[in-house]
Amino acid sequence: MNPSPEMDQRERALSQVDRDWDAIVIGGGVNGLAVAWDLALGGASVLVVDKGDWGSGTSAWSSRMVHGGLKYLEKYDVRLVRESLREREWLLRSAPHLVKPLPFLLPFYRGGAHSKTALRAGMIAYDVLSFDKSVPRHSVLSRDEVIAEVPAIRREGLQGAARYYDAQVEYSERLCVELLLGAEAAGAVAINHARVERLLIDGSRVTGVVIVDEIAGEQHEVSARAVVNVTGPWLDDVFKGTRAGERQWIGGTKGTHLVVPRFPGAPDEAMYYESDDGRPMMVLPWLGRIMIGSTDVRFSGDLDTISADEDELDYILYETRKVFPDCGLTRESIEFWYSGVRPLPYVDAEKTADISRRHEVVDHGPQADGLISVVGGKLTTFRAVAKHVRAALSGRLPLGRTAMTAVVFPGAGPVPDVSDIPKEFAQRWARLYGSRAGGIAEIYRAAGSARRLVDSELCVCVAELLFVMRTEEAVRLNDVVFRRVMTGWQPDQGASSVEAIADVMAMEAGWDEERRSWELADYRRYLRRFQVMEEPSVAATGH
Repeated sequence: MNPSPEMDQRERALSQVDRDWDAIVIGGGVNGLAVAWDLALGGASVLVVDKGDWGSGTSAWSSRMVHGGLKYLEKYDVRLVRESLREREWLLRSAPHLVKPLPFLLPFYRGGAHSKTALRAGMIAYDVLSFDKSVPRHSVLSRDEVIAEVPAIRREGLQGAARYYDAQVEYSERLCVELLLGAEAAGAVAINHARVERLLIDGSRVTGVVIVDEIAGEQHEVSARAVVNVTGPWLDDVFKGTRAGERQWIGGTKGTHLVVPRFPGAPDEAMYYESDDGRPMMVLPWLGRIMIGSTDVRFSGDLDTISADEDELDYILYETRKVFPDCGLTRESIEFWYSGVRPLPYVDAEKTADISRRHEVVDHGPQADGLISVVGGKLTTFRAVAKHVRAALSGRLPLGRTAMTAVVFPGAGPVPDVSDIPKEFAQRWARLYGSRAGGIAEIYRAAGSARRLVDSELCVCVAELLFVMRTEEAVRLNDVVFRRVMTGWQPDQGASSVEAIADVMAMEAGWDEERRSWELADYRRYLRRFQVMEEPSVAATGH
């Protein structure tokens, strides 16, 4: 295996940086990539950059739910629920290999925060607001039916349950990769591991950005007619030194999820219930295990090294044992956890649950003319974010009518014939790459060395590694492990195969031993995110 021409993709993108752009999008999560894709479809010249990898920020640390926001009905935010339900349905159609329907049980308990009657009314409203859905309407289970399906559930006060549907994207990182590919196919230029050092300002106008290539260390001054800040919880960092930075925009809250083995009597589908303090809690099937969470904790620490604290672990375990009293879950049961920060607007709400989950597109003119920001935003509604950013830029950029309305994701087409490929490989490729699986199959067929397994548990072979390096801008070891082939989401965070993956990447990319060793050390530094923080920031109850 020799370094291939495709490996120059990032270098080709960097060679195009020094030009005048219509728009520079800062932030490569679901929202930033969707904005880039939509603006490029409209005919704008677009550069999108991220200081890390695509989907390495908030998009990777969510509940991985594509949902309408049942909890938002309690706040009477009908418009947000309807918007979210519409986007959920679009994603089920446009990315069916990544986004799957997921049934939920919502138990009714006597004396709960919400009565059975109120919860039934919420279910009916959810159905009405998702009138165009393809998933089933809600149904009601009796107490005995719930116990038969979920033997481990707490029976005291149980009155029954509602079954309703939302959707899940097991690998939200893969969703980001396909948003990237869609944006590039529409003409956008994308560079990961490219940090925005500062904004370029002329008087009261933002004229571009200074970008530092984190791989080569080179600096670029890049001009644009508009700069769009879609960096989520890092939003305020971009504003430093500008008039927009004279106030705080983001007051993010930390959400932690625990991953545990299936316990006896656990539900086969997802479950939604409320904690003692009214926080929505979920038990979600995920990768053959169970994800439970999450917390909602005010956070003001280092966004790049965030992890769970002791209080959060205890809080989630307590709330889970309350509903499943005989589950036997303890600290020792936890296989791993992860934490992220929701990019919520900065407000003085007493409870974090009272902070709006709605996004806002802010035009900072005339104090910082040419600068647009997205405050808030969630995984489900990235297409709506892109639409609203386009509207904000419509008077500044000559945008055509073509938008994301009718697009499908790059892997959404028919899966090619791979009947000559071992079944375990073909099934994995179809689930992660959809119709793009044919590209891996071509590499697999071309050379015997490409068929070698590097991770036997997940059936990851050399051909798959070569494919993501050549076509998906995976330039760092962590890019591959955590956001392409997804070995990092095993209980050992991919430790059993990381050396073998590093060997393949070194051979393909031409790394010397010093670079290979640095990448492995960087992988070990990254694992700190899965270790307990020494000091909790704020009580995990979310107050």
